[in-house]
Amino acid sequence: MKGRIEISRLGVRFASGSGDVEALHDVSMTVEPGSFVSIIGPSGCGKSTLLNVVAGFVRPTTGSVLIDGKTIDGPSAERGVVFQQYSLFPWRTVRGNVEFGLKMKGIAKPEREVRARTLLGLAGLLAFENHYPDALSGGMKQRVGIVRALAPGPQMLLMDEPFGALDAQTRSVMQQILTNMWQRLRISVLFITHDIDEAIFLSDRIHVMTARPGVLKTAIDVPLPRPRTPEMVTSAGFMDLRGSLIRLVREESLKAMGGELADGALDGLGIEIGPEGLGRML
Repeated sequence: MKGRIEISRLGVRFASGSGDVEALHDVSMTVEPGSFVSIIGPSGCGKSTLLNVVAGFVRPTTGSVLIDGKTIDGPSAERGVVFQQYSLFPWRTVRGNVEFGLKMKGIAKPEREVRARTLLGLAGLLAFENHYPDALSGGMKQRVGIVRALAPGPQMLLMDEPFGALDAQTRSVMQQILTNMWQRLRISVLFITHDIDEAIFLSDRIHVMTARPGVLKTAIDVPLPRPRTPEMVTSAGFMDLRGSLIRLVREESLKAMGGELADGALDGLGIEIGPEGLGRML
């Protein structure tokens, strides 16, 4: 089975006017073929940079990334990518958007149509195949984006905060749709999110990153059985894991902010905190 990601001692530095910025430091991890792996951590810790290296958009400064034993040398159709922005072609229909990558690969129209309609059916979008993006809701647009990434038959799917712009209810539905599709297709998924509940619900394994420069702090296996159901989010196992991850991410978020939000940090500033948040000056 293909789709194995091996990241070894990865480091990334970016040049800036005030000197080099180290985004990632000595990151090593493996995504096994067919597994669903999420990365969480404080803002600015390098999660998206890590995904962009795997996608082939960013070159590592040190270390290596291997896909099925081969070094990445740029973007590839074998790695489908989904971002938070929908980035659909507004002048193409839903099916036209999904078929675009297949057309670029030289796949004949009959096969393109069958593959596109099969995936749209799996995503619950077949009834909208002839609609244009401006007629779709945000959740539907993102489903089209996911189907378009899957249509060429990639070995893995790389997802960077794909549901971040959606409201809570739509996001929950999209998580269920994604996990259902993944169970059918069983390709490797590397998923970036700020949402701890989302990471738990979707993943086989969760990696927590430190404040910048991003280092992998720990990795935790998710013991919840599959298929995942909405009822699991209130189970004791889910809540225990959620509590552990919240503590881990909070530690790193406080480091990223220089401890500004630590308990007592506002003492002596003459600011009263009440039930409604930041209150009057004392």
